[in-house]
Amino acid sequence: MRNVSVLLLAVAMMIVTACAGEGWSREELRVIRKVGEVMRVLTVDETGDSLFLRRHCREIPVEALEGEDYKTLASKMIATVTSPEQEGVGIAGPQVGISRRIVAVQRFDKEGEPFEVYPNIYITGHEGDLVPGPEGCLSVPGRRGDVLRYREIDIRYSLPAGGAFPARDTVEHVSGFTAVIFQHECDHLDGILYTDYSLQYSL
Repeated sequence: MRNVSVLLLAVAMMIVTACAGEGWSREELRVIRKVGEVMRVLTVDETGDSLFLRRHCREIPVEALEGEDYKTLASKMIATVTSPEQEGVGIAGPQVGISRRIVAVQRFDKEGEPFEVYPNIYITGHEGDLVPGPEGCLSVPGRRGDVLRYREIDIRYSLPAGGAFPARDTVEHVSGFTAVIFQHECDHLDGILYTDYSLQYSL
């Protein structure tokens, strides 16, 4: 009888894990799988959204980077930030209701200025002096402000498996305005908004 109980418990745990989906929570899967390409952007104008935006984000498990839900999230984040309603240059996981270390950034330093997605990203170094520049945020509508940012940074992020290569971390040096975008978006992953250290003015 005890063996049967253990077996049933093991099966139940497998079912729960399968329902959660490769490291994603049920709520995250609900957000990712919601019908439509464009996701709702959380803003500081809503109390619940504002509290969510202040969370510290967790990493995405390596196994989740190989799944369809990750691909869907990456695609939807790009569709959201490039939508006519937003027209942004970057967006972070918590801004679309996913408290994970993932950002989508427009690479102005690359040919064609493509949008690219970076899971499990960290800024690991910087060079030069802090330089002021104007910033806005999709989650802080109607305001802009000057923020001090580095123009040379190093980033580390995860690369999903591809071809003969397993999933792995990689590092990259980024400069110019693109480096500013990365700093802004990575702040979101630590619950920081640009308004925390800028002087705002209305648009």
